Amino acid sequence: MIKENPSALIRSLNDRFSGRPVVEILRFFLAEFKGEICFSTSLGAEDQVITHLIAGIDKDTPVITLDTGRMFQETYDLLDITQKRYKLNIQVYFPDKEAVEKMVNQKGINLFFESIENRKLCCHIRKIDPLKRALEKYDIWISGLRREQSITRENLELVEWDTLHRKIKISPLINWKYDDVWSFIHEHDIPYNPLHDKGYPSIGCRPCTRAVQPGEDIRAGRWWWELPELKECGLHKR
Repeated sequence: MIKENPSALIRSLNDRFSGRPVVEILRFFLAEFKGEICFSTSLGAEDQVITHLIAGIDKDTPVITLDTGRMFQETYDLLDITQKRYKLNIQVYFPDKEAVEKMVNQKGINLFFESIENRKLCCHIRKIDPLKRALEKYDIWISGLRREQSITRENLELVEWDTLHRKIKISPLINWKYDDVWSFIHEHDIPYNPLHDKGYPSIGCRPCTRAVQPGEDIRAGRWWWELPELKECGLHKR
């Protein structure tokens, strides 16, 4: 298992694969690190693209997702559709029941609207802790991050060291644009969340997600009451 930041390996992988086609990147990593790598999906548009590609390369690849307990029904429906379409065994991880009960009973059901501290606590219990459990047995994980998504992601690299989970993280769509994602989805008839057609380019928990207005940033609907530079749940801490 990787214990320290393998900076030389990360530099080598970035030099080798930066700018290469996504399928080439995924084929290499899924084969080279089989048994050590997994894909974490939130069932967003980018993640559906990666799911589609992984299913065509290696259906045995472990795929994990989180159920925070506050998701949209459309997200649950998409999970069911995706499992049946691609015949993948997507493993669902839930937050610790006692931690959620303690948080809600002490701070209220909608604590996240009251302060950034409360919102980050909720994200930590409902997302970060479950992801940590889900990633325990892997050294490398794949994400659907893109540089274009927000100002907090514009300096991302294809291969990075995840300081929070102490693992290598791969973001194969790092250089894709919004239109690239949707052209690929429509070209390959990939199932996606119908909320995307209703003004929701980025979808998280229901209370913390709203539709965006024309001209707004694609992540403007996530934690819309906070400043843009603070809009991360902590899953992708760098």
